[in-house]
Amino acid sequence: MENMVNVYFFGKKYTVPADLTIMTAMEYAGYTLKRGCGCRHGFCGACATMYRIKGKNELKTCLACQTQVQEGMYVASIPFFPTDKRTYEIDEIRPEQRIMMELYPEIYSCIGCNACTKACTQNLNVMQYIAYAQRGEFEKCAEESFDCIACGCCTVRCPAEISHPMVGLLARRLTGKYIAPKSEHLAKRVEEIHEGAYDELIEQIMQKPITEMEELYNHREIEK
Repeated sequence: MENMVNVYFFGKKYTVPADLTIMTAMEYAGYTLKRGCGCRHGFCGACATMYRIKGKNELKTCLACQTQVQEGMYVASIPFFPTDKRTYEIDEIRPEQRIMMELYPEIYSCIGCNACTKACTQNLNVMQYIAYAQRGEFEKCAEESFDCIACGCCTVRCPAEISHPMVGLLARRLTGKYIAPKSEHLAKRVEEIHEGAYDELIEQIMQKPITEMEELYNHREIEK
Protein backbone atom coordinates (compact mmCIF):
# COMPACT_ATOMS: atom_id res chain seq x y z
CA MET A 1 0.00 0.00 0.00
CA GLU A 2 1.10 3.52 -0.75
CA ASN A 3 1.62 5.92 2.12
CA MET A 4 -1.72 7.72 2.39
CA VAL A 5 -2.72 10.95 4.14
CA ASN A 6 -6.04 12.54 5.01
CA VAL A 7 -6.67 15.95 3.47
CA TYR A 8 -9.69 18.24 3.27
CA PHE A 9 -10.64 19.99 0.03
CA PHE A 10 -13.26 22.68 0.58
CA GLY A 11 -14.18 21.05 3.90
CA LYS A 12 -14.61 17.50 2.58
CA LYS A 13 -12.26 14.73 3.69
CA TYR A 14 -10.26 12.64 1.19
CA THR A 15 -7.54 10.00 1.59
CA VAL A 16 -4.81 10.48 -1.03
CA PRO A 17 -1.24 9.28 -1.70
CA ALA A 18 1.24 11.28 0.36
CA ASP A 19 3.63 11.91 -2.54
CA LEU A 20 1.12 13.96 -4.57
CA THR A 21 1.00 17.73 -4.91
CA ILE A 22 -2.16 19.50 -3.83
CA MET A 23 -3.18 19.85 -7.47
CA THR A 24 -2.69 16.19 -8.40
CA ALA A 25 -4.29 15.13 -5.11
CA MET A 26 -7.41 17.11 -6.02
CA GLU A 27 -7.55 15.30 -9.34
CA TYR A 28 -6.98 11.99 -7.56
CA ALA A 29 -9.96 12.87 -5.36
CA GLY A 30 -12.13 13.40 -8.44
CA TYR A 31 -11.96 17.14 -9.06
CA THR A 32 -11.73 18.27 -12.68
CA LEU A 33 -9.53 21.38 -12.82
CA LYS A 34 -10.53 23.75 -15.59
CA ARG A 35 -9.45 26.99 -13.96
CA GLY A 36 -6.62 27.83 -11.62
CA CYS A 37 -4.25 25.22 -13.05
CA GLY A 38 -2.19 27.22 -15.58
CA CYS A 39 1.26 25.82 -16.34
CA ARG A 40 1.05 23.13 -13.62
CA HIS A 41 4.77 23.35 -12.89
CA GLY A 42 5.04 26.15 -10.40
CA PHE A 43 5.54 29.60 -11.84
CA CYS A 44 2.41 30.99 -13.51
CA GLY A 45 0.64 31.87 -10.26
CA ALA A 46 -2.75 30.51 -11.33
CA CYS A 47 -3.02 27.91 -8.56
CA ALA A 48 -2.69 30.17 -5.52
CA THR A 49 -3.84 28.20 -2.50
CA MET A 50 -4.39 28.69 1.22
CA TYR A 51 -4.21 25.89 3.74
CA ARG A 52 -4.08 25.17 7.44
CA ILE A 53 -2.84 22.02 9.16
CA LYS A 54 -5.31 20.47 11.61
CA GLY A 55 -4.49 21.47 15.16
CA LYS A 56 -2.41 24.52 14.11
CA ASN A 57 -3.61 28.11 13.81
CA GLU A 58 -1.20 29.37 11.17
CA LEU A 59 -2.79 30.08 7.79
CA LYS A 60 -0.32 29.34 4.98
CA THR A 61 -0.16 30.20 1.30
CA CYS A 62 1.36 28.20 -1.55
CA LEU A 63 1.08 27.13 -5.17
CA ALA A 64 -0.94 23.94 -5.48
CA CYS A 65 1.16 22.53 -8.31
CA GLN A 66 4.39 22.49 -6.30
CA THR A 67 3.26 21.87 -2.71
CA GLN A 68 3.03 18.32 -1.39
CA VAL A 69 -0.01 17.27 0.62
CA GLN A 70 0.33 16.72 4.36
CA GLU A 71 -1.69 14.83 6.93
CA GLY A 72 -4.57 16.94 8.21
CA MET A 73 -4.23 19.64 5.54
CA TYR A 74 -7.31 21.82 5.04
CA VAL A 75 -7.13 23.35 1.55
CA ALA A 76 -8.97 26.19 -0.17
CA SER A 77 -7.79 27.28 -3.61
CA ILE A 78 -7.90 30.84 -4.92
CA PRO A 79 -8.33 30.33 -8.69
CA PHE A 80 -8.64 34.07 -9.32
CA PHE A 81 -7.98 37.05 -7.11
CA PRO A 82 -9.05 40.47 -8.46
CA THR A 83 -6.03 42.65 -7.71
CA ASP A 84 -6.70 46.32 -8.30
CA LYS A 85 -4.81 47.42 -11.41
CA ARG A 86 -5.02 51.12 -12.14
CA THR A 87 -5.26 52.40 -15.71
CA TYR A 88 -2.43 54.46 -17.16
CA GLU A 89 -0.59 55.09 -20.43
CA ILE A 90 3.09 54.25 -19.99
CA ASP A 91 4.05 56.90 -22.57
CA GLU A 92 2.25 59.59 -20.58
CA ILE A 93 3.78 58.95 -17.15
CA ARG A 94 7.33 59.34 -15.87
CA PRO A 95 9.42 57.62 -13.16
CA GLU A 96 8.65 60.23 -10.50
CA GLN A 97 7.62 59.53 -6.91
CA ARG A 98 4.30 61.32 -7.36
CA ILE A 99 3.12 58.70 -9.88
CA MET A 100 2.86 56.13 -7.10
CA MET A 101 1.00 58.67 -4.96
CA GLU A 102 -1.45 59.23 -7.79
CA LEU A 103 -1.97 55.62 -8.92
CA TYR A 104 -1.43 53.56 -5.77
CA PRO A 105 -1.83 55.92 -2.77
CA GLU A 106 -2.74 52.97 -0.51
CA ILE A 107 0.93 51.93 -0.37
CA TYR A 108 1.43 54.82 2.07
CA SER A 109 -1.06 53.13 4.42
CA CYS A 110 1.30 50.16 4.88
CA ILE A 111 1.55 49.36 8.61
CA GLY A 112 4.69 47.23 8.27
CA CYS A 113 2.99 44.02 9.42
CA ASN A 114 5.00 41.95 6.89
CA ALA A 115 1.98 39.72 6.13
CA CYS A 116 2.67 40.21 2.40
CA THR A 117 6.21 38.85 2.67
CA LYS A 118 5.08 35.89 4.78
CA ALA A 119 2.36 35.07 2.21
CA CYS A 120 4.60 35.27 -0.87
CA THR A 121 4.79 31.94 -2.70
CA GLN A 122 8.11 33.02 -4.26
CA ASN A 123 9.73 34.07 -0.96
CA LEU A 124 10.11 37.65 -2.14
CA ASN A 125 10.66 40.53 0.29
CA VAL A 126 7.35 42.12 -0.67
CA MET A 127 7.22 44.70 2.11
CA GLN A 128 10.68 45.89 1.07
CA TYR A 129 9.74 46.51 -2.55
CA ILE A 130 6.65 48.40 -1.42
CA ALA A 131 8.97 50.56 0.70
CA TYR A 132 11.10 51.23 -2.39
CA ALA A 133 7.95 52.20 -4.30
CA GLN A 134 6.96 54.62 -1.52
CA ARG A 135 10.31 56.39 -1.90
CA GLY A 136 10.17 56.45 -5.70
CA GLU A 137 13.13 54.06 -5.99
CA PHE A 138 11.65 52.29 -9.00
CA GLU A 139 14.78 50.47 -10.11
CA LYS A 140 15.19 48.85 -6.68
CA CYS A 141 11.48 48.05 -6.55
CA ALA A 142 11.69 46.48 -10.01
CA GLU A 143 14.65 44.30 -9.03
CA GLU A 144 13.13 43.20 -5.71
CA SER A 145 9.79 42.34 -7.35
CA PHE A 146 11.23 40.85 -10.54
CA ASP A 147 10.22 37.24 -9.78
CA CYS A 148 6.64 38.13 -8.79
CA ILE A 149 4.11 35.88 -10.56
CA ALA A 150 1.05 37.89 -9.44
CA CYS A 151 -0.62 35.01 -7.63
CA GLY A 152 -2.33 37.53 -5.33
CA CYS A 153 -1.53 35.82 -2.02
CA CYS A 154 0.17 38.96 -0.68
CA THR A 155 -2.79 41.15 -1.56
CA VAL A 156 -5.39 38.89 0.01
CA ARG A 157 -3.50 39.05 3.34
CA CYS A 158 -2.88 42.82 3.35
CA PRO A 159 -4.85 44.92 5.89
CA ALA A 160 -4.04 48.08 3.91
CA GLU A 161 -5.55 46.55 0.73
CA ILE A 162 -2.40 47.13 -1.32
CA SER A 163 -2.19 45.51 -4.76
CA HIS A 164 1.47 44.59 -4.38
CA PRO A 165 1.90 42.77 -7.76
CA MET A 166 0.49 45.78 -9.62
CA VAL A 167 2.82 48.18 -7.79
CA GLY A 168 5.80 45.99 -8.71
CA LEU A 169 4.59 45.75 -12.30
CA LEU A 170 4.38 49.52 -12.62
CA ALA A 171 7.90 49.88 -11.20
CA ARG A 172 9.25 47.32 -13.69
CA ARG A 173 7.52 49.02 -16.60
CA LEU A 174 8.86 52.44 -15.61
CA THR A 175 12.34 50.99 -15.14
CA GLY A 176 12.29 49.19 -18.48
CA LYS A 177 11.08 52.21 -20.43
CA TYR A 178 12.87 55.10 -18.75
CA ILE A 179 15.66 53.95 -16.44
CA ALA A 180 17.36 50.80 -17.73
CA PRO A 181 19.89 51.30 -20.56
CA LYS A 182 18.74 50.47 -24.06
CA SER A 183 19.52 46.93 -25.19
CA GLU A 184 21.43 47.39 -28.43
CA HIS A 185 21.87 43.66 -29.11
CA LEU A 186 18.12 43.12 -28.72
CA ALA A 187 17.30 45.91 -31.17
CA LYS A 188 19.76 44.39 -33.64
CA ARG A 189 18.24 40.92 -33.26
CA VAL A 190 14.70 42.26 -33.83
CA GLU A 191 15.91 44.00 -36.98
CA GLU A 192 17.50 40.76 -38.21
CA ILE A 193 14.25 38.87 -37.61
CA HIS A 194 12.26 41.44 -39.57
CA GLU A 195 14.76 41.14 -42.43
CA GLY A 196 14.18 37.36 -42.53
CA ALA A 197 17.66 36.33 -41.38
CA TYR A 198 16.22 33.43 -39.35
CA ASP A 199 13.34 32.30 -41.58
CA GLU A 200 15.21 29.28 -42.93
CA LEU A 201 16.46 28.23 -39.49
CA ILE A 202 12.96 28.52 -38.00
CA GLU A 203 11.57 26.38 -40.81
CA GLN A 204 14.22 23.71 -40.13
CA ILE A 205 13.37 23.70 -36.44
CA MET A 206 9.64 23.38 -37.19
CA GLN A 207 10.33 20.15 -39.08
CA LYS A 208 12.16 18.47 -36.19
CA PRO A 209 10.40 15.82 -34.05
CA ILE A 210 9.35 16.89 -30.56
CA THR A 211 11.93 14.65 -28.86
CA GLU A 212 14.77 16.33 -30.72
CA MET A 213 13.30 19.75 -29.88
CA GLU A 214 13.25 18.83 -26.21
CA GLU A 215 16.87 17.73 -26.40
CA LEU A 216 17.90 20.99 -28.07
CA TYR A 217 16.01 23.00 -25.45
CA ASN A 218 17.44 21.11 -22.48
CA HIS A 219 21.02 21.54 -23.71
CA ARG A 220 20.76 25.05 -25.11
CA GLU A 221 23.41 27.66 -24.36
CA ILE A 222 21.97 30.12 -21.86
CA GLU A 223 23.11 33.71 -22.12
CA LYS A 224 24.35 35.12 -18.81
